[in-house]
Amino acid sequence: MAGIGVGDPAPDFTLPGTGGRDWSLAEFRGRPVVLVFYPGDGTPVCTEQLREYNAGLHQLDGLGAQVLALSPQDVDSHERFRAEHGFQFPLLADTDKAVGHAYGIIGPLGFYRRSIFVVNAAGIVVYIHRSITNATFQHLDRLVEAIKAAS
Repeated sequence: MAGIGVGDPAPDFTLPGTGGRDWSLAEFRGRPVVLVFYPGDGTPVCTEQLREYNAGLHQLDGLGAQVLALSPQDVDSHERFRAEHGFQFPLLADTDKAVGHAYGIIGPLGFYRRSIFVVNAAGIVVYIHRSITNATFQHLDRLVEAIKAAS
């Protein structure tokens, strides 16, 4: 599987997302960013994962970190998913999966593999988790640890 590793510069991107605007990784330079690649809006594990991150967002905010959640669904799907669950971070639409390919999280059948990348304030990847089965996710405490370790 192609992709980037810890210590590599995080590939920049700009994608349409919730809130009626485009979001880019570069706009958050100077603070940590948690990139959450998830397979699909409204699916059980994705919903559980994003709800956990949303509930603990104050912990990430306290570290100055920004969460960006990406999946291949379009912005309309993301807006419905966000409204249903009250997510306080943007959901970005990687409809052509170009960003997923750049980060090496596309599985053998062409689907997103549930993955987390923590990018430090300088734009360097400091933590990666790529799920093999998509049935589990990294819990918030692990992400907080990764951000603290990179500070």
